[in-house]
Amino acid sequence: MENGDTIFALASARGRAGVAVIRVSGPEAFPCVLLLAGTIPAPRTTSLRTLRDGDEPLDQALVLTFEKGASFTGEDVVELHLHGGVAVVQSVLSVLGKMPGLRTAEPGEFTRRALENNRMDLPQVEGLADLIEAETEAQRKQALKVMRGSLSEKCDQWRKKLMRAMALLEAVIDFADEDVPVDVRPEVIELLTAVYAQLIEQISGHKASERIRDGFEVALVGAPNIGKSTLLNAIAGRDVAITSEIAGTTRDVIEVRLDLVGLPITILDLAGIRESSDEIESLGIGRAVERANVSDIRVFLVEKESDVDSFGIHLHEDDIIALGKADIVDSLAFSVSGKTGQGVDTLLDRLSAVVSGKVSGSSSLIRQRHLEAIEKAEHNLSSAILGLKAEDSLNELIAADLRFAVAALDSLVGRLDIEDVLGEIFAGFCIGK
Repeated sequence: MENGDTIFALASARGRAGVAVIRVSGPEAFPCVLLLAGTIPAPRTTSLRTLRDGDEPLDQALVLTFEKGASFTGEDVVELHLHGGVAVVQSVLSVLGKMPGLRTAEPGEFTRRALENNRMDLPQVEGLADLIEAETEAQRKQALKVMRGSLSEKCDQWRKKLMRAMALLEAVIDFADEDVPVDVRPEVIELLTAVYAQLIEQISGHKASERIRDGFEVALVGAPNIGKSTLLNAIAGRDVAITSEIAGTTRDVIEVRLDLVGLPITILDLAGIRESSDEIESLGIGRAVERANVSDIRVFLVEKESDVDSFGIHLHEDDIIALGKADIVDSLAFSVSGKTGQGVDTLLDRLSAVVSGKVSGSSSLIRQRHLEAIEKAEHNLSSAILGLKAEDSLNELIAADLRFAVAALDSLVGRLDIEDVLGEIFAGFCIGK
């Protein structure tokens, strides 16, 4: 598929830079280079050219061309690597905008054309979107894996096995009135069981993948004036929370986002939990309890370990209990002080171990859409396997279950029913991508 118009946009970040890249894609990409540079460089080579608006020089630039079928979008593509001054970029964009058949690209339109021209499938597009947004090493690795087709390849393998199983069943259905010399059910069960096990594995690893993509929440929980805000400032390396000797200073949730062992972590400084007659403080305490209950990990700062029981928060296996204000506490128990830094590195090491354990066994399902499609396929495969093992089951119903499972996989990779998700996906892309 090829669009009739040609699109262009700044593909690098806006503002002054050493180099700025303008991308042009579509049937008029090469003619526009001819007008700008006087000649069209050989495909997939870098050539230095003076770009002109008629007789007026605009810039000396590196020009790259990619032929249809061998480019990111699948169309003729030109990249102009300009000097990154704002005026330089604007002058070239202005000239391109005046050329017939060219228009400014919409958000994500280059990538959408790659999808439409079968250069990428839907999970790869979503992986690319996550790669652009990646802030940590774990996010980068996960997004790159999906963008390079890890989930797509799995879906293709599953689909081939299901199609083989369907062909065997259809053969039995077609010759229902004749004696079929071979019982196909053992092979069909083997095929479906293998796919089913892999779907379950992917589903079980979704939670970890989701946490890599969206991050973990770690709540600092404790009574007022136990040192939570001071600890948050020490972890962040700057003053993000107001600290005071007056109990109840923190009334709302304060958040700091960190990169911990390559994983995104949000540390929450919550209001101190205690009985209070102050209406505003009580609201803050209520929010603190609610937020702590839904956080992935809680760090309880206490004067003694038994204080945890008074907070009304269920203790999880991965939660950490530490004595606060280690600089004035004399105890063999684990303690931490944001004021002196004592125990802070140990706390971060323990948090690193916990979050690393939580993301082990992550799968390629990085979005809720992926999970829902795989769960549909798993449900239909489960029904088909039960039918195959039952003596009085109908092959037609089993074949129908398999068709529904294949349809679920097809929707995941974008072979059908994808229009309702495209708008949401591409709205998050930048103009030049």
